[in-house]
Amino acid sequence: MTAGLRSTTAPTAPGTRPRAALAAGAAGAGIVALDGTVLLVAQPSLGHELGATVGQVQWTSTGYLLAVAALLVIAGRLGDRYGHPRLLVVGSLGFAAASAGIALAPGIGWVVGLRVLQGVFGALLQPATLALLQLAYPAERLAGAIAVRTGVIGVAAGAGPLLGGVLVDQFGWRAVFVVNIPVALAIAGLTLAVRVPVRPHEARAERLDVVGAALLTTALAAGVHALAGVPEHAWTSARTVCGLVAAGALAALFGRHERRAAQPIVPAEVARSVPVTASTAMLLVTSGGMFGALFAATFHFQGVLGLGPSETALHVLPMTVLMVLGAPAAGAALGRFGARRTALAGQLLVVVAVLSLARLGPGTPWPVTGAMFAALGAGFATVMVTATGTVVGDAPPGYAGVVGGLKQTAMNIGPALGIAIASGLMPSASAGVHAPDMASAAAPDASTAGPAYLVLAGVTALGLVPAALLPVRPGRADGANRSGRPAPPARPAPPHNDPGAAAHPHDAGT
Repeated sequence: MTAGLRSTTAPTAPGTRPRAALAAGAAGAGIVALDGTVLLVAQPSLGHELGATVGQVQWTSTGYLLAVAALLVIAGRLGDRYGHPRLLVVGSLGFAAASAGIALAPGIGWVVGLRVLQGVFGALLQPATLALLQLAYPAERLAGAIAVRTGVIGVAAGAGPLLGGVLVDQFGWRAVFVVNIPVALAIAGLTLAVRVPVRPHEARAERLDVVGAALLTTALAAGVHALAGVPEHAWTSARTVCGLVAAGALAALFGRHERRAAQPIVPAEVARSVPVTASTAMLLVTSGGMFGALFAATFHFQGVLGLGPSETALHVLPMTVLMVLGAPAAGAALGRFGARRTALAGQLLVVVAVLSLARLGPGTPWPVTGAMFAALGAGFATVMVTATGTVVGDAPPGYAGVVGGLKQTAMNIGPALGIAIASGLMPSASAGVHAPDMASAAAPDASTAGPAYLVLAGVTALGLVPAALLPVRPGRADGANRSGRPAPPARPAPPHNDPGAAAHPHDAGT
């Protein structure tokens, strides 16, 4: 990997401030990851104040995640053209402005719209934070800087529910967005202080696949919108059926467009790599199951069991701890037992954990609840580490950056779909948001969230299929893929300001 990193960096320019670059890069990536989870425990309070249904409230998460997922690849290419430091400054300032707007929003429509806008600027931030480190650090120190950034992402995403619970209890849900403002402004200031040369890549004339990104976004939005409306319109209603059919048709159009596009979002060589596609599919369904379960648990804890946001966050805390502590253990298991067995074990653990949540009730002791979420965190960490290791080791030559971006995209699409599924299966909780006392409107046991957990466990179980397709070991010395076809020629090393080849895989991300 050191050789790969060396090929993506250039000598550090005089006057560059690596520490400022590390602070800006880590904080920028962390704030995007944090905002993907911090709102989870705040959503019931947000729904109460704004008079929103669960279907409307879930868009405050899925709208953000979809915007980030759809624009990650395009944002990276925009940075290649115009300079990643510029995009990081623009993204940070836009993120701060969107956060301020959400904090002042008078209604749920404003919140959803501004969350989508926040996701757009978040997509500009994410690849630019990595590229800034490549510009500021020499090759021999780059891996350490990337490791710090990756650690911040993991901690930020895991700590989101706890931070959100404390802020909501003390100041209300709007405080969740107020805290973004000084951080985002500081990121912009630090980026300007780094003083790296902005050298857009003049030679690259790649076209941005705007049509592909638009089709993907529209297909996902149509599917999420149809699922979110189930509590009000039922699964068999014309609105739901037409929405799902439209989503399927748009997805088919996206696939057709990608096959014919000169520079598709997912290159053909990557699509033919079984380890890469299997790892991506596994991450998609597992992240969907976990985030959907968290969404359901939040409404269940606060709406059915009557817990406050901080109490809810404490119940979820074991998951955060095991996600952080379980990653090194998962890495050791990956080296000892190989990708297939490690992934299957992690996938089964997540399925069992989500299934166990269906048994939550008013009399469930806290240690039992904590064990459920600890198992969820440990299983997800195992799946995440295994998939990342496989993607790094089995990426087709010259496409490591592409598969790293593909992994990040799956990690944003999965939660969006999982939350939409959970929202569509919680009609009682949806009605309860409008009630003065949410607990009085919801069922007095786990029945409102139980079906959601069962379906989400089934979705997560689908990940056992791609897990079984993973190689025994996460990579091969020759770097060849396991698609059964000859590996393509290696692509030229990307320019110094491209978040490409070997750097992206270190981004274990959210």
